[in-house]
Amino acid sequence: MARKKSLFPKVPSLKKVLGITQAKRSVAKATGIPTTASGRARKVKKLFGI
Repeated sequence: MARKKSLFPKVPSLKKVLGITQAKRSVAKATGIPTTASGRARKVKKLFGI
């Protein structure tokens, strides 16, 4: 099945343009705590062996 073509191809998101994505990544890497809800849940499950 062919992929639907976007009206605005290759337009970066506002968060990426403002550098929010990079800031969140650097904080997560420095602290070892994921910034997404699913990442935090996965980390808690791994810690407690659930």
